[in-house]
Amino acid sequence: MAPRCQRATGSTRGTVLACLEKAHRQMEDTHSAPGSMAQGIIEGIDLVVKAAQQATQPLELDPHRSKLFEFFVAADAAGYVSADSQPNLTSDGLCHLLAQRWGLSDAARESVSQQTRLPPDQLESMRMLWSIMRMWMEWTYAWSRWSEFHR
Repeated sequence: MAPRCQRATGSTRGTVLACLEKAHRQMEDTHSAPGSMAQGIIEGIDLVVKAAQQATQPLELDPHRSKLFEFFVAADAAGYVSADSQPNLTSDGLCHLLAQRWGLSDAARESVSQQTRLPPDQLESMRMLWSIMRMWMEWTYAWSRWSEFHR
């Protein structure tokens, strides 16, 4: 499971650094089992999505957004948010893995081939997937430009 980051009473930078330190400690703990951290991130994201669905709350609001961001921080610290990483937890890679996990890849192919609509539960999962993808892309962009604005 990704590190739980506490809200810092100081700056945002302090919060980010605290999250990174926790992510790095967890990476050190998981070096003996390659991929276990990535699997934990994917499973954790899946649990956050299920909790949001059960509560009928959008992922874009806390506490779901904060939890997803913590998983993003852990994935980035582990080097998974790169197109050449294995596993690939870029926004595209993550969404591909989640779509397979949730059966959305097959459902979308079947829907197109039969020219029918997705069932409501799968459509809801697809919306959740789009939300994750959008947030993950935004965080990746902001993270990559951090140093430009904080020198």
